[in-house]
Amino acid sequence: MNYPNQLEIGRNFAKKVKPKTPKKIDNLIVCGMGGSALPGDLLREYLEFQPTKKTAFPVIVEKGYHLPAVAGKKSLIFISSYSGNTEETVSCLKEAINKKYSIVVFCAGGKIEEIAKKNHLPIVKYSINFPHFQPRYALTYAFAAMHQVLTNIGLSDRIPGFPKIDPRSMEVYGEELSLLTKGRTPIIYATERYKFIAQNWKIKINENSKTPAFWNYFPELNHNEMVGFSLAQGKFTVFFLKDEKTEKVDEINNKRLDITKKLYEQKGIKTAIVPIKGKTFLEKILNTLVLGDWLSYYLALQYDQDPTPVEMVENFKKKLAHK
Repeated sequence: MNYPNQLEIGRNFAKKVKPKTPKKIDNLIVCGMGGSALPGDLLREYLEFQPTKKTAFPVIVEKGYHLPAVAGKKSLIFISSYSGNTEETVSCLKEAINKKYSIVVFCAGGKIEEIAKKNHLPIVKYSINFPHFQPRYALTYAFAAMHQVLTNIGLSDRIPGFPKIDPRSMEVYGEELSLLTKGRTPIIYATERYKFIAQNWKIKINENSKTPAFWNYFPELNHNEMVGFSLAQGKFTVFFLKDEKTEKVDEINNKRLDITKKLYEQKGIKTAIVPIKGKTFLEKILNTLVLGDWLSYYLALQYDQDPTPVEMVENFKKKLAHK
């Protein structure tokens, strides 16, 4: 739960990595899967809502076997795989090498490190040495490392100061929230600005609590998903992540959130407003991510599950490798 305070370590992983890139890039493409894609999602969200003249380029997170169609000679490709063996990401790396794109590799070893060394590519190597470490908890290491590479080559401003997060301060609240959804399917909603958090909560509940969960964001969900609750079949708990001190641009989405909550309650659906707290955008994200971790941890305990392993994923990979 202490991973938000590991940002400085992540920055140090990448301090000396300065790849050669086009003078002006058209886009940044982060290739990764599962927990190794999360840093790209966070980086995209951070750069989108903390824009500067230096970061006037789109960030695309590719979660598949092939680079997106927009990839080109003026793209910067980040290859992200904690294990270094993710087959989809290996495929993207080989494609980027064949097309001679600008590449930076982020990994802890594996095939990706071998390929990168063979092709003399810049490598940000993670050295996170404690047992049973899962890629989803390399989020802030990798986010800080990726951002540092952009800073090194003048494509982003240095983050002025990493917030200090006290994970234990959110433990009790996280346990309380887990009780609201025990025996129910959790659904997490947020405004567009915070959709990464909603997605992350869903992922952590899937992997830690070993139970289904779903997420969406405003205003999109008001045009489709909410209609699916007309009959309100099944047991759900809907968590509404809400920043009360948001910018004016988000006021209309907060209004949408409040109205949707009331409509769901009229259908007998259990709901809860979860306040997003913090002084800066990054602090708000990190605080709320940790709260979601505690929720998923205690929900796992209530279901008598070990939060750490992801056995279905590992079994799937073994079966896929045998075909």
